[in-house]
Amino acid sequence: MEKQNISDKQKQLDLRYLAMAKIWAENSYCERRKVGALLVKDKMIISDGYNGTPSGFENICEDENNKTKAYVLHAEANAITKVAKSNNSSEGSTLYVTSSPCIECSKLIIQAGIKRVVFTEKYRLEDGIKLLQRADIEIVHVE
Repeated sequence: MEKQNISDKQKQLDLRYLAMAKIWAENSYCERRKVGALLVKDKMIISDGYNGTPSGFENICEDENNKTKAYVLHAEANAITKVAKSNNSSEGSTLYVTSSPCIECSKLIIQAGIKRVVFTEKYRLEDGIKLLQRADIEIVHVE
């Protein structure tokens, strides 16, 4: 099999998993922005997440001024903490997320052993992406 076919196949998988992450984002109760994430390893989804409040909290992400509450978890953080509670390991996995990671989520991605991040929308701050690049994590932006 030619390498070109493998990369074409990977592009198709990337698009499918991103489409699934976008659907997963619809589970978010956040009004300002809905973000979804999937953790994939060996072509298996090992975890998922979307932005929202911690378990047991009210499902309201914004305050009376329409600002995101400080304790709202990002989709990536939810997916990483969810896999930590399972018997799966995120070591060597790929994170598919509908928005590029912030600096805080990028730190979690590095520590979780995730080797590849595929995203669609660019977050307004790029410090998260720069940190991932510094850690030699493969970054793929799909427009």
